[in-house]
Amino acid sequence: MTAAPGDALVEGIAVGEAIGAGAVRRIDTPTDLERFPAGAVLVTSITDPDWEPVMKRAAAIVTDHGGRTSHAAIVSRELGVSAVVGTGNATEALRDGADVTVSCTEGSQGKVYAGRLPYEETETDLSALPATRTRVMLNLADPSAAFRWWRLPADGVGLARLEFIVAHQVKVHPMALLHPERLDAADRCAIDQLTEGYLDRGRYFTDRLAYGIARIAASRWPDPVVVRTSDFKTNEYAKLLGGRPFEPVEANPMIGWRGASRYYSDGYREGFALECQALRRVREEMGLTNVIVMIPFCRTLEEADKVLEVMAAEGLRRGENGLKVYVMAEIPANILLAQDFAERFDGFSIGSNDLTQLTLGVDRDSEALAHVFDENDPAVTDLIRILLPRVQTLGRPVGLCGQRPSDDPAYAAFLVRVGIDSISVAPDSFAAVKQHVAAAEESRYGEDRMVPVRIRPAQADQPSAA
Repeated sequence: MTAAPGDALVEGIAVGEAIGAGAVRRIDTPTDLERFPAGAVLVTSITDPDWEPVMKRAAAIVTDHGGRTSHAAIVSRELGVSAVVGTGNATEALRDGADVTVSCTEGSQGKVYAGRLPYEETETDLSALPATRTRVMLNLADPSAAFRWWRLPADGVGLARLEFIVAHQVKVHPMALLHPERLDAADRCAIDQLTEGYLDRGRYFTDRLAYGIARIAASRWPDPVVVRTSDFKTNEYAKLLGGRPFEPVEANPMIGWRGASRYYSDGYREGFALECQALRRVREEMGLTNVIVMIPFCRTLEEADKVLEVMAAEGLRRGENGLKVYVMAEIPANILLAQDFAERFDGFSIGSNDLTQLTLGVDRDSEALAHVFDENDPAVTDLIRILLPRVQTLGRPVGLCGQRPSDDPAYAAFLVRVGIDSISVAPDSFAAVKQHVAAAEESRYGEDRMVPVRIRPAQADQPSAA
């Protein structure tokens, strides 16, 4: 889609690659659902899970706050709704009832224009998408949106994030469920209401988590679905209901107590056990053996051994019942010791944001250093070039699940040139990335690429997610 040029009323971070138009409806709380007509443009300060019924009715979404990984950004991408987040002043600048056009087709900056501007809309014939050797997979987080995209001829899910399910469907810190004696009266009361009917609070966690994972896994059956275990930072965990007593205050949570370091520690070992129990239920009781488990932020070989030991103790033993365990390659140590990590894991997924952050020493959330943060920096791309041959010769596939290939066709072409096995992208970017990858492969391989692309059948034999 392409909008006519003009002066933008507000600008922010573009989410998606489409355009939406409608009348502005400024809403302060999701309880105002009845005054939000379908097809209006939702304008609010920030969203959370309670907003999802409103978001599903919106033609577009504009928020004052939030970034590319905010709730509004994740949900709008998976709903296929255009969104401009982090504008700073949309609730002040946009007049309630005024017609606007929300454009996310002009690069990384999204713009909100006055009036309903004309634009061209292009439909993509999925059956006409080119075949590729490189697997193009999906990034998914919201189970409620998973079946929206099941007809896309993707090669599976390269990244399913547990954090979204925990934050928006479980809502409670797992350790708070297991140790209510450490909570204040208000949190205990809130948890009692949320878990009503559950004598076993741990079962509440595993039920909600397993159901969310299963919906995503069933939507892509029998293709692989790579589920990353929780990778909240301590400040994010602390925001969950009952989380504060269980989380330290860290000066820099981005490189603090996160990922693998939590799973074997006294402070979270029981919480990780619940994650493992949910994953085991999905694979063994629900039959969704297409689920692959992926461990994030694994700093050392010793950590890898400890995490695998904990998983085995909870019934998730690598190799049993076809279980594969991947590791994120997002720390330079993962690449410097790639062959050693390959002895412990079945595959690698490059987390380009963290790899860039830790290679260049740049806080990825720092606005002051945004001009330095570049996934295409030679230091970062050289690490990717080093990783691939080291582990692929051992039979370990390597994928990348960052946002950059969605935004930059040249980056997708680079990944093809260096021989990446898979690229995982947001669903609304899938068709464009598939075409970019095919063009890059044409340059590298010529006509010797692959069989014609498949379309998922209308009556796919999918296991139940219930």
